[in-house]
Amino acid sequence: MTPYFYKAPVLTLEGISMTFEGEVILRDINAQVLDVCRPDMNQGQVVGFYGRSGMGKSVLCRILAGLMAPTTGRVLVGEQQEPVTPGAVGFVQQRYPLFNHRTLHDNLLVAASRKYAPEEAQQQTETYLERFQLTAHRKKYPAHLSGGQRQRAAIAQQLLCSDHLILLDEPFSGLDVAMIGEVKKIILEVTTMDELNTVVIVSHDIATTTALCDRLWLLGYERDTNGQLIPGATITADHQYNLAEMGLAWHENVEAEPEFARFVEHIKDEIRM
Repeated sequence: MTPYFYKAPVLTLEGISMTFEGEVILRDINAQVLDVCRPDMNQGQVVGFYGRSGMGKSVLCRILAGLMAPTTGRVLVGEQQEPVTPGAVGFVQQRYPLFNHRTLHDNLLVAASRKYAPEEAQQQTETYLERFQLTAHRKKYPAHLSGGQRQRAAIAQQLLCSDHLILLDEPFSGLDVAMIGEVKKIILEVTTMDELNTVVIVSHDIATTTALCDRLWLLGYERDTNGQLIPGATITADHQYNLAEMGLAWHENVEAEPEFARFVEHIKDEIRM
């Protein structure tokens, strides 16, 4: 088993519930992401939240990103565990929104300028263009970028203006096999750039997300003593998975391992219930 240990929390969901017009969408969700450390390397965190369509994943995304306040509970972020505010968590949505009237360089510079003084913003922009293999495309407008380049740009943009936390909403949706491989590579690159970098994936692609994660949480419904569904998706104690502890984290070809296949089938069975 790969050696690892934990340090302080970097993301905490504390008693999150959400009600719209009397309808309970999310109920008493608790989860905590700890800074996971592996000897002699930078090891950020990749964690995943699963749930069927209509389960409230999009609502949870907006709460995590600080774009929507929960009815009850709170989200705490960073080493200081401060209440989340808009911009503290980089939110990469499915269509990778960029300013169409700005070049790739200028899109990243706008993001960097939210966090750094002008000279430092320019330096950080150049650094991220190089890190994400985008330097050759710096003068292109978003319409002239490929899907992979747009996604790289969107993730770089959010890293530049946020504090280590990146939220990916359905990052594998509609992608072919080659593009999925590219996105997985980007995520792994991001997490090894800085010890505190944390990628949160909200997805219904179980196998791909599981292969990247060290922790997973499964949104679902509980039943009362009469077998009736209790309103509001939640995360029970049985639906929290530590993949590092299970020996399934950080394996280059984990998807080929029998234990991985069995775990994915277990998750699918839990989702069907």
